[in-house]
Amino acid sequence: MALTGIQIFKLLPKTNCKECGVPTCLAFAMNLASGKAELDQCPYVSEEAREQLAEASAPPIRPVAIGKGVRAFTVGGETVLYRHEKTFFNPTAIGILCPSDTPDADVAAKLKGLNALQYERVGFNLRPQVVALKDVNGDKNAFAAKAKTIAETTEFNLVLMTEDVDVMKAGVEACGFKRPLLYAATAANADDMGALAKEAGLPLAVKADSIDALVSLTDKLTGMGLKDLVIDPGSREIKQAFEDQIAIRRAALKNANRSVGFPTITFPCEMASNTDMEALIAGMFIAKYAGIVILSDLNGETIFPLLLERLNVYTDPQRPMTVIEGIYPIGDPAADSPVLVTTNFALTYFIVSGEIEGSRVPSWLLVKDSEGLSVMTAWAAGKFAGDDVGIFVKKSGIADKVTKKELVIPGYAAAIAGDMEEELPDWKIIVGPREAAHIPPFIKNLG
Repeated sequence: MALTGIQIFKLLPKTNCKECGVPTCLAFAMNLASGKAELDQCPYVSEEAREQLAEASAPPIRPVAIGKGVRAFTVGGETVLYRHEKTFFNPTAIGILCPSDTPDADVAAKLKGLNALQYERVGFNLRPQVVALKDVNGDKNAFAAKAKTIAETTEFNLVLMTEDVDVMKAGVEACGFKRPLLYAATAANADDMGALAKEAGLPLAVKADSIDALVSLTDKLTGMGLKDLVIDPGSREIKQAFEDQIAIRRAALKNANRSVGFPTITFPCEMASNTDMEALIAGMFIAKYAGIVILSDLNGETIFPLLLERLNVYTDPQRPMTVIEGIYPIGDPAADSPVLVTTNFALTYFIVSGEIEGSRVPSWLLVKDSEGLSVMTAWAAGKFAGDDVGIFVKKSGIADKVTKKELVIPGYAAAIAGDMEEELPDWKIIVGPREAAHIPPFIKNLG
């Protein structure tokens, strides 16, 4: 049972150190009880108290880690129903279905195509993460061979899909080192599937015919000592599936129902007859509130908008979207190419880089960390001051890449030119246009 704020307060150090971000330990305890804070924010809580508070401070939806390597992911761990209340933490994992009887050559081709679906945006590598290997004929040897191939020859992680415990055991033996998700424990096989997941230390998906039926299964499995569960209420009709996702999220967050406090897995591949409709359904589930979505196939036209939707939904609304500070070459610049500098607000970066690219003048774009503020706002807030920008230019390493020491600064930050000239005596500081649309003719005429 969850502890009250006062019960939590009695276990805290009562130092009122403010290091957790709130004025008093009592305020922190109240935030902890309401799910608005995490126990790790208190640097002085004792180990004894930490053990007692672990359950109370755990997210209402358990975070579950799946996979190994660069495409490993975590689902769940969410604490709010609406993103503007705080933020969503663990992005929906996107994957494809692979039947176990698919010819090896077709599997290799599909995985090669899937691996190519990677996009760089605002410093993030956006890509699908998982392959759901589905047993279609009960052939455990074929299932294990496919699982082994995918696990050993690709970066993709796996969902092993079978209700046959013997087939699942073969799959686990072949790729257990990759920490696959086992799908699925049902009313008919919960004991055996639960025992296998516990022995192997792997996350387990639970499938039922309704949310109510899920509760008894998750209670049974958690009673066996299993904690890393992913749930599927079994709904495949679009309206019902949508309602189930919301009902599960509300029950976990608003009613503190630990029996459904787990991330969900959804199957648009089983809900539509074509990939376009699957993509629309997947978009719905990314917004409300799937932990994993599995489609029958992916291509650039379907995956790119889904990845962008996911990026936007899982970006903290209280913090501006930013790009990583550094040097961005645009159009294969040379040692005598123009050098421009701007802030790391993502929208500013995309507009400026787009105009430079459109000018067809190869250039170096320096992006300075301004805590996600635009040029004018960053300058007014002291985040884009002349001396700071000058120090950034020195440390960036751009001087080693160019022979023409001319630096174009944004017109809205013209006031920093003097300070930059003092900080960069070897550079010629040029005040650029105020509007990004005027960049192409400006850099073409730099000479």
